[in-house]
Amino acid sequence: MTEFVRTEIRGRIGFITLARPKALNALSHDMIRAIASALHVWRDDPQVLGVVLQGEGEKGLCAGGDIRYFHEVVSRGGEATAGIMDFFTDEYTLNYTIATYPKPYIALMDGVVMGGGMGISQGAALRIVTEATRMAMPETAIGLFPDVGGGFFLANLAGHLGEYLGMTGTVFGAVDACEIGLADVVMPRASLPALCEQLATGDWEDGDAVLNAARNFARESLPPAGLAQGKLAALRDVIDTHFGHADATAILHSLAREARCEYAGWAQETEDLLRNKRSPLMVCVTLEQVRRARKLSLAEDLREEWLMMRCVFNLDGRTGAEGVEGIRALVVDKDHAPRWQHARIEDVKPADVARFFDGERGGADHPLATLGE
Repeated sequence: MTEFVRTEIRGRIGFITLARPKALNALSHDMIRAIASALHVWRDDPQVLGVVLQGEGEKGLCAGGDIRYFHEVVSRGGEATAGIMDFFTDEYTLNYTIATYPKPYIALMDGVVMGGGMGISQGAALRIVTEATRMAMPETAIGLFPDVGGGFFLANLAGHLGEYLGMTGTVFGAVDACEIGLADVVMPRASLPALCEQLATGDWEDGDAVLNAARNFARESLPPAGLAQGKLAALRDVIDTHFGHADATAILHSLAREARCEYAGWAQETEDLLRNKRSPLMVCVTLEQVRRARKLSLAEDLREEWLMMRCVFNLDGRTGAEGVEGIRALVVDKDHAPRWQHARIEDVKPADVARFFDGERGGADHPLATLGE
């Protein structure tokens, strides 16, 4: 279906390899369809007891979706814009398929794993990270929000970590990922081929045996050399203090008042990041998104995110194309000078945020209406 996804069965294991390393394995629509097709076939294939997801190249599993494509489609306008929502329909369906897959789905989250890469990893039965893992949901920097189920898995983190990671797009490594619950085990990247070989050649009785073997192999591996210490655990209390406030403006003001010497530098950097390097509108929208998602199932969250994505690209004509401008500034023209709809977070009105969540977003029947049934 596409040259950028390789699927093969080795022994009793189905291997999915993202093979677009020059683009950090960014997901195109064809790649999403190819992954979904393989999972559909393997679901009912008695030969396949488990699935392994991996990325080609040393830089990363997947840096996200093909955002240049989003910009091109929306910029063309007309009937072409329908294609962008077809992309998200298929992507979010894939995210749900992975999270509910009846056979062990093992994600090798080596290198860069961001945005769409998180979406095809977080639902895995086993999430393996390495010393090279760099994880994030960085969407607010380009005028988007944490989608692909991001609202759901960020909302389910302890305290207010979800708000912090979603609003700031902070990048973190393997130790942090394991400690906060976004990964299960860390092992050396150099040992990943041996893990795959063991899984491919093993005489497995069932899927549970596959999953246990992978988990035990990772746990029994020597600790990776050069594994960076985590940073988030030491910041948990201060993150909860500041990101527990009612709105984004209150969070900024709280950060500005942080006087403890051990946290003042972090607070100043975080305030500067939110004020100067993120979309004011999408910072506010993301805060609301994560908090709403605490009451949603994964299927409900994905339906919500699909409607939100229509707003991001102004397909409803009411919200402004924040995502188009962000992608233009940071990825297409690379002038790094996005002309956001609001100059400051303080300028974002509650009504501006509410449009992303109100009943007028739907219009036609929701394509994900039956997800989870």
